[in-house]
Amino acid sequence: MNTQAQPERIIIFDTTLRDGEQSPGATLNVDEKLTIARQLARLGVDVIEAGFPYASVGDFEAVQKIAQTVGVESGPIICGLARATHQDIKAAAEALKPAAHARIHTFIATSDIHLEYKLKKTRQEVMAIAQEMVAYAKSFVSDVEFSPEDAGRSDPEFLYQVLELAIAAGATTVNIPDTVGYTTPSEFGALIRGIKENVPNIDQAIISVHGHNDLGLAVANFLEAVKNGARQLECTINGIGERAGNAALEELVMGLHVRRQYFNPFLGRPVDSQAPLTNIDTRQIYKTSRLVSNLTGMLVQPNKAIVGGNAFAHESGIHQDGVLKHKLTYEIMDAQSIGLTDNQIVLGKLSGRNAFRSRLQELGFDLSETDLNKAFVKFKDLADKKKELTDWDLEAIVNDEIQQAPELFRLEFVQVSCGSSARPTATVTLRTPTGEELTDAAIGTGPVDAVYKAINRVVNVPNQLIEFAVQSVTAGIDAIGEVTIRLRHNKRVYSGHAANTDIIVASAQAYVNALNRLYGALQAEEAREVKREPKEESQLSSQKL
Repeated sequence: MNTQAQPERIIIFDTTLRDGEQSPGATLNVDEKLTIARQLARLGVDVIEAGFPYASVGDFEAVQKIAQTVGVESGPIICGLARATHQDIKAAAEALKPAAHARIHTFIATSDIHLEYKLKKTRQEVMAIAQEMVAYAKSFVSDVEFSPEDAGRSDPEFLYQVLELAIAAGATTVNIPDTVGYTTPSEFGALIRGIKENVPNIDQAIISVHGHNDLGLAVANFLEAVKNGARQLECTINGIGERAGNAALEELVMGLHVRRQYFNPFLGRPVDSQAPLTNIDTRQIYKTSRLVSNLTGMLVQPNKAIVGGNAFAHESGIHQDGVLKHKLTYEIMDAQSIGLTDNQIVLGKLSGRNAFRSRLQELGFDLSETDLNKAFVKFKDLADKKKELTDWDLEAIVNDEIQQAPELFRLEFVQVSCGSSARPTATVTLRTPTGEELTDAAIGTGPVDAVYKAINRVVNVPNQLIEFAVQSVTAGIDAIGEVTIRLRHNKRVYSGHAANTDIIVASAQAYVNALNRLYGALQAEEAREVKREPKEESQLSSQKL
């Protein structure tokens, strides 16, 4: 996909799998990243920033696998992040080799505060590095993106010089990051306008923007940047990312969609043009949001714009009356435009495997034979408990299956006893990684607390439960309940997710899933200690856009 030939529209650069994964507790394994990447391709994003290949073996593998599977000729550009160093760029190039359309995204800081305290380099040194490393990246791929980190706090005159050198060295996209979420819309718009007016060769590259939401201004900043010449927006699903997150893809896309008559003139289009301003299939937005939320364990707040549970809900009597008479009285967009449709009865307990597979494919799920078999077993089990199964039920089953942590500990049995005059007691049986079955019991302040204490007695890995959330997938007393938990161990956060019509079982399974992630991480750390290669960990953690 050649975005260079399409500057009259907005290019959507999704960094959910790179910057979004920097959210505490949002760590994804390779298969989970691949699942999200496939959905991002269905969504229609132009560029997928798949990871930071040099940062870890896992990131390298994820980028390589996404390049192989999703980076096909008709698919999106697959991008890998690299600091402005030879080893980073070489690792990114190697991981991206299988992609039909590959991009290396390299960066170095340009603000005086970063130069003095982090890089300890002069402006002249940074300019030389930027020029050399862009040229080095260009020796591997034709599509190179350059970012001056902390551009929002950089001296504009110095920024213009760095960008001119980067473009001359071969950068086809120059990305302007508001790394700390500091700028306001008018300031950010002026920065983009200044770049267009003062970088002599800017017409040879696309201007991109990247920003964080520390002051809640990321989306507003980006839309102002579009008005001033930015043509690529770097964003994440649900706005996830480190600290307060990134600009939210769904908000940007729907903002441009709903207000396209306002934005059309800024892209040289007639005011009344109905042509989309992005290539995004908006009907895939809600599904993508749910998938990312479930896999990362980061719930979407009910009042979140576009994809929140209350986004299309009306409680006020005046609003309800108006919507019933005409939707446009209080709704500026149709819920169906983001893929949010009424629940439909699709399958029942007599439905077969082929019908199940076919419906999942219609919903956008492409499962392996093994995962399909596991999901079908859960479907049959649920069909025996519920008379009517909806698309949302099916999505809950599949999401629960595809995001399972490595099954080190397996929940075999859980039973609770509780009541108004009883002490909540739980008995659990777990199969350990060695295949041994262990049973224990505990008393808690409630049934879930008792279950978790019993599980802890078996697993015996210290941790702190920091979040427990329950959501109903569908309406009705027989609804599936989704449980998402997050626990902390040694300053790292691990998430677990499970769905079941029995909320206690779902709670237990979600906890075991999180503990499996924790236990697996501890095992991996032990393996790395055995043959540790020196890595610049401190630099990796501090040098991120």
